[in-house]
Amino acid sequence: MKICIFGAGAIGGYLGAKLAANGTDVSLVARGPHLDAMRNNGLRLIEETGETNVSVNAASDPADLGEQDYLFITLKAHSVPPMVEKMAPLIGKHTTILSCVNGVPWWYFYKLGGHLDGTQLESVDPAGAQWNGFGPEKVIGCVVYPAAEVVEPGVIKHIEGNRFSLGEPDGQKSDRITTLSKIFTEAGLKAPVRPRIRDEIWVKLWGNLSFNPISALTHATLDILCTDPSTRIVARNMMLEAQQIAEKLGVKFPIDVDRRIEGGAAVGAHRTSMWQDLDMGRPMEIDALVGSVKELGRITDIPTPTIDVVLGLIQMRGKIAGVY
Repeated sequence: MKICIFGAGAIGGYLGAKLAANGTDVSLVARGPHLDAMRNNGLRLIEETGETNVSVNAASDPADLGEQDYLFITLKAHSVPPMVEKMAPLIGKHTTILSCVNGVPWWYFYKLGGHLDGTQLESVDPAGAQWNGFGPEKVIGCVVYPAAEVVEPGVIKHIEGNRFSLGEPDGQKSDRITTLSKIFTEAGLKAPVRPRIRDEIWVKLWGNLSFNPISALTHATLDILCTDPSTRIVARNMMLEAQQIAEKLGVKFPIDVDRRIEGGAAVGAHRTSMWQDLDMGRPMEIDALVGSVKELGRITDIPTPTIDVVLGLIQMRGKIAGVY
């Protein structure tokens, strides 16, 4: 069983270290000092229970690694389309692709059923780069919950969480997904197989859609953003608009909006990833987290007035900062 992780940053590195420590044949595609450190010193994972150092096969050129049984994509959403052609040497006839990417996935309408089945999303997959380059039939959905960070080249610090929820686009419990779930579980990770993975995608997206851009615009941490009346109402309205869209697409939410916001407040004084990216001068996941929901609103004929305003503001903030 050969597994390749394309994008061995915080989450990719965490996954790679856990799998390698369990003896899985795993390769990581990375670049720069991070790649050099992994090649020279191995990959070090710092967890609350201790530290692990593993030898990994790290490369900058996917052509050096050959076809894989599973390809995990752990890049930021906007970084994937330009990399599709570069990933081609990793993908064979029987390769399964695990999409570990935030936001609305490019394959969302594959085998969804109904009149929208097969619809492609321009906001997350311009010109159908992934749909045509990968093929949606190769994909397994994944909702990523762990938090981790690269504290120095070759060193990953695990913050919290170890769950990677998995789901086939058609909801089936296939051989390829049960095999993958077993690999994760044996490596000490939680990997439940969900028959309705889109429901779980939306629960996470609910927070990312609203908390991320509002925090980047205001520099309010989650505890403040979710409790101050002026920002809480904006987040709540965005989430309610998104809920209308999702429910029209057949999604069932296991919790209500206010409980989801309270969950965000409970995280505490956390700086969201979009805010961190803005501060670091890195491209922000605006289209995958916010623009995609606006596009879904158009597709389903549901107005998104609050989402549209916040999207316009965060796009301008990103343009002024040179990161969008």
